[in-house]
Amino acid sequence: MSAHTGPGSGLPPQRGPRHFILNVARGGVIGAVEIVPGVSGGTMALVLGVYDTLIDSAGSLVRGAVAWARRDRDLAREHMSHVRWRVLLPLGIGMLTAIVLVAAAIAPFLEDHPEEMRALFAGLIVASLAVPIGMVERWRAPQYAIAAVAAVAAFLLTGLTGTERSDPSLLMVAGAASVAVCALVLPGVSGSFLLVVLGMYAPTIAAVNDRDLVYLGAFSIGAIIGLSAFVTGLQWLLAHRRSLTLAAMTGLMVGSLRALWPWQDEDGALEAPSGDVGVAVGLFLLGIAVVVALLALERRAKRRAAVQLEAAGR
Repeated sequence: MSAHTGPGSGLPPQRGPRHFILNVARGGVIGAVEIVPGVSGGTMALVLGVYDTLIDSAGSLVRGAVAWARRDRDLAREHMSHVRWRVLLPLGIGMLTAIVLVAAAIAPFLEDHPEEMRALFAGLIVASLAVPIGMVERWRAPQYAIAAVAAVAAFLLTGLTGTERSDPSLLMVAGAASVAVCALVLPGVSGSFLLVVLGMYAPTIAAVNDRDLVYLGAFSIGAIIGLSAFVTGLQWLLAHRRSLTLAAMTGLMVGSLRALWPWQDEDGALEAPSGDVGVAVGLFLLGIAVVVALLALERRAKRRAAVQLEAAGR
């Protein structure tokens, strides 16, 4: 996987406090957007250049855990040695911190200013499309076809609505988590939106804010099971069918924009623009500008790292 290049194709060696802080910040951004229904943490991982690193490390972690459970300690250690802990641990710290903080902070904005927030996030996603599009080596008929199918599927999925469950069982919590966590590693699909569709978004946010350890424990177990089952297959696809997989991700991101159309009724049906359209357009453009700036910073960081590696090799 490391042979691939592009914004989402992995990171150079990460050492020192500066890289640690940078990866905590990256994790914070991914965790923050994953809280928002309609916005994909996987998309942000692509934009921030950590997507392949996350998938590779998660796959090695899963295989290592399976080998350990089978008491094959040597194989487990071999798999674990491929996990990029210097990236994964600070990313995890940033994600968990952001989820706890953002869950409490963002709820009032989503409730009081839904149109403006959706416009902002739509701008983020539109600009982010440049990442998977650029990572596809060559766009041909199969890539266009699979992107179109994925876009239609995502458009239909984001048109679904769910009924919130006030007191879900722990088995239901684990099941919802196993489905939603797959979206964390799949750009264009929002884990939070899947929780909305399953009727589990409000109780999950409440559990985070209330520090409900029983609920969160069941959620974590379900997430681990779902991630274990999903990430190995996705890793294989990225290694052996990379171009088609990235095309599908592009389509998912395009189709998911339906959920971020600013003007919707309470059931999610799309409406014509109304009210203060200028503010929505301004926030949409701001979202685009934020991603463009992030991509520029990532390119600078990679160029600087390449120069440092070249200098160290002399």
